[in-house]
Parts: sequence; C-alpha cells; structure tokens
Amino acid sequence: MVPFAVAGIVLWAAVGLVLLVFFRDWLADTGREHWLWTCLAGFLAGFPGLAVMLRHDANRRRAGG
Repeated sequence: MVPFAVAGIVLWAAVGLVLLVFFRDWLADTGREHWLWTCLAGFLAGFPGLAVMLRHDANRRRAGG
C-alpha cells in the first residue's frame, strides 16, 4: 500500500503546482483559489497515511505474514 500513498502525495503536489504555476490568475478571477488549499490539504494528509502504511507493513513483516 505504500506505493499508493506515495503516488497520492506526488499527485496532489503535482496538481497543486500545475494550478499554482499555470492557472493562478484563472483561479483568482473565478473565485476558485480554494482548489490550491485542497491540493495542499491532500498533500499534507498523505503523510500520516504514509506513516500508517509503513507501520502496517513493518508489523506484517515482523509477524511473518
């Protein structure tokens, strides 16, 4: 599951950067600047999820399963 968590973090970061670099003015003009905050929240929320996945994988390896 770790690759899925990492992929999610990378995806949120990439989408946020694309929006920030190429669509910032459009977001501001249309009142959709909260999309940047959504990307940031998704990016940051991915780290606790990644930690849970890493812990789960470590426990599973330790238990022999």
